[in-house]
Amino acid sequence: MMATPDFSPPPAQVVADDVARALAEDLGDGDVTAQLLPDGDDVAYLLCKEDAVVCGRPWFDACHRALDPGVRIGWRVAEGDRVAAGTVLATLAGRTRALVSAERTALNFLQTLGGTATTTARYVDAVRGTGTRLLDTRKTIPGLRLAQKYAVRVGGGCNHRIGLFDAVMLKENHVRAAGSIDAAIASARAVHPALPLIVEVETLAELEAALRAGCARVLIDDFDADLRREAVRIARAAPDGGAIPLEASGSVDLAGLRAIAEDGVDYISIGALTKHVRAIDLSMKLGPPPG
Repeated sequence: MMATPDFSPPPAQVVADDVARALAEDLGDGDVTAQLLPDGDDVAYLLCKEDAVVCGRPWFDACHRALDPGVRIGWRVAEGDRVAAGTVLATLAGRTRALVSAERTALNFLQTLGGTATTTARYVDAVRGTGTRLLDTRKTIPGLRLAQKYAVRVGGGCNHRIGLFDAVMLKENHVRAAGSIDAAIASARAVHPALPLIVEVETLAELEAALRAGCARVLIDDFDADLRREAVRIARAAPDGGAIPLEASGSVDLAGLRAIAEDGVDYISIGALTKHVRAIDLSMKLGPPPG
């Protein structure tokens, strides 16, 4: 079964810090154009111009409330909803200057995180029914890792490690520096016995060594279809009864995704979920929504 999306956003302070940085780089000493406007009460609406998964509401709200604590935001959709082009997502009521000053920063968060969630949902749909789960990577926009990893969860994916601190992941360079997979695993267990251990392998011999040593997960990197199927067979026939899950990575695109899942791997990690972000087309317009 696929994982249930986790709509719990990062801690409120993380959202507030993201928003503070973004507003500071946009506003500087002040919005000189907004200063030309009369600062009365006004309304606005948020329009989605393409099919998308909604994601980023906490950041959008925080942007507007940072400039106008009294702003009223009426969402017509929930976080994680799939919406069609032309959907009015929300209405706003507040001070004119604050509405226009917060507009771009708020939209930047919503369109970027919505793009991540929408891309993830497409990939999740492609493997639905196979039992394979999709993982993100550390290939995220600098400073927005927790936000993008949240968006992956909203789109139906799962998070890999958050950073270099919450799991030991032995890759080619680590194994080479240690001398062998066995030596690298021994070192990891001696220094970080409580952390999950993930081992990347590039050959079937390395896979067998990793399975013998035991770990939380084995990552088979850039295996072709025949090698991948043999890796699944070996892992399932291991003395532990196939308890160590396999993760496939490398050269994964949407077109070939289902074939990889149908080979029987437990996870597929995909950098494109967060790296190749295409923002969702959104706009915010002053005035009441049409119709």
